[in-house]
Amino acid sequence: MPLKINVSEKSGKTYHLELENESLMEKEIRGKINGSEISPELHDYEFEIMGASDKAGFPLVENVDGIRLKRVLLEYGKGMKKRSKREGKRKRSNFTPKGLRLRKTVRGKVISPDTIQINLKVLKKGNKELSEIFPEQNKAKEEKKIEAVPATQ
Repeated sequence: MPLKINVSEKSGKTYHLELENESLMEKEIRGKINGSEISPELHDYEFEIMGASDKAGFPLVENVDGIRLKRVLLEYGKGMKKRSKREGKRKRSNFTPKGLRLRKTVRGKVISPDTIQINLKVLKKGNKELSEIFPEQNKAKEEKKIEAVPATQ
């Protein structure tokens, strides 16, 4: 099963690619990897694994060791975004009950065959820009901008 990889730059631009080989297996979250492990075009780059999720949508959390699923008591943040049942469906702006913790299922910090999606951050840039390596992803964005501008006459 291919891994979906999201590579983000400091500017906020994200590039998507799919990886068939299993070179990232057994790596941990917050670990540094060389770009040549992903693609030969990225040999000058260095990345940091920021996060991942498995086939059921459970996030990989760096507090849990191994590759197994575990139910962990979480505060607001990674893996927990919902409100308490007592609060109901009422709309509140930026309201998070103080001290609320819920038990949520998460996966360990090691990338396994169950992992589907990995998020990477660029630590060291290479000779070529990512926009030159992935030109087809830039074209799609530019075409949408051109279509969005209405013709005036």
